[in-house]
Amino acid sequence: MKRDWDRRTCSRRGHTTYAPTEPGLRERLLTRTALGDAWRCLRCGDFVLGEPHGSGPAQDAPLVPRGKALRDRFILRLLAVERLVRGAVIVLVAYAVWRFSNSQTAVQQLFNKDLTLLRPIAVHFHYDLDHSPIVGTIQKTFSYHRSTLLVTAAALLAYALIEIVEAFGLWAARRWAEYLTVVATAAFLPLEVYELTEKVSYLKVGTLLLNLLAVLYILFAKRLFGLRGGAAAFEAERHSASLLEVETSAGRKPSSPAPVASPPAARSEA
Repeated sequence: MKRDWDRRTCSRRGHTTYAPTEPGLRERLLTRTALGDAWRCLRCGDFVLGEPHGSGPAQDAPLVPRGKALRDRFILRLLAVERLVRGAVIVLVAYAVWRFSNSQTAVQQLFNKDLTLLRPIAVHFHYDLDHSPIVGTIQKTFSYHRSTLLVTAAALLAYALIEIVEAFGLWAARRWAEYLTVVATAAFLPLEVYELTEKVSYLKVGTLLLNLLAVLYILFAKRLFGLRGGAAAFEAERHSASLLEVETSAGRKPSSPAPVASPPAARSEA
């Protein structure tokens, strides 16, 4: 079953109506009922009782996302949420590294003490702590200089900041955020591939596939770097999808009387 993105968005955010000053267009967007005038929504095409949300020349009508544009925005916002969550996790990791750099000696002493207590239990279960990969990795971190840990924390914080900026930009459907996401994500793809050569895990494979799909989708759907006609073709597609909004709604004659919706209490753009 095909999802009706237009009505789905109007049901959540309210309709968007507009009264053009051109008489011909104005009459095509307006219908008079026993309950009063109703204006056609520029997004879903339903007639809405009450005064229009705006008026003026048709060329000044609001550019309301519809159809494919709404679907694309939904996908971008899913990516924005994923970037925000990832950024928050990286901030926590950076904070943990910074805290560890300030108390590295105390943590090492506590670890060695606990390791001594666990050694008899490990021997009982025939587990060699001295050759354990996990224990070896933890002990290796104790050999890092404090300056190295601070640089690592700073690098993680910078990476987290990029992810958070991407998240807010993608949520607002900013074109610069799409470029930033593609460049930043593509820059880390070789590192993710290298990590897979060291050790394969479902999490690493899933992350790599998600980032790869995100890069390809944004590149081609948003026509970045001149692909599929570039920015000019993207803007033309966006305007043709709405067909100057007023003309799109006015030109679509319903085969049966369109439903009349009650005016929403509040309206906000998608």
